[in-house]
Amino acid sequence: MIKIGITGSLASGKTTASKYLSSKRGPLFSADVAVKELYQDKRFRSLISKKFKIKNSSKIKESIKKLILIKKSNISKLEKLIHPLVRKKMKKFTIKNRRKKMLFYEIPLLVESKLMRFFNIIIFIKSRKKLRLKRFKINSDDKKLFNLLDSKQMNVRKKIKFCDYVVVNEKNLKILKKKLSTIIAKYE
Repeated sequence: MIKIGITGSLASGKTTASKYLSSKRGPLFSADVAVKELYQDKRFRSLISKKFKIKNSSKIKESIKKLILIKKSNISKLEKLIHPLVRKKMKKFTIKNRRKKMLFYEIPLLVESKLMRFFNIIIFIKSRKKLRLKRFKINSDDKKLFNLLDSKQMNVRKKIKFCDYVVVNEKNLKILKKKLSTIIAKYE
């Protein structure tokens, strides 16, 4: 089994790259999807509500965003709750798919979380900050939140040192797919 980690900066195109790489090649674990699933879980929402003293758990994500913007240390507090649960889901995914030839993992904070040893190959998706902000604004028009979340990530130059491949994603989808195909062809 080959475990391929896909990481990169905020709004760099990790999801697009991950979906393309895993398509018809193997199952994909997405840390972002795992987090979304956690927010659907009643027990998790209850835990977050208690920990952050949020009264309305139906709008928990909006409340968390506000708390993060007010106090940066709330991100670390949130990560301490979320990361172990996401790792548990990742472990279950790996066990469930252990007979597959290739497994793909989209993990934004792969290097920051020191998960490098779990992967045979790590691909870093890279884009200029200006372009990433433009992409981020499609889903959230909050520049302050983008800058705060982006600042939580390790410096790109340092992060790249832990990766086997760097794919610059600043053109179009056709070019991105071509670059990714060249990499994955070595392992198929």
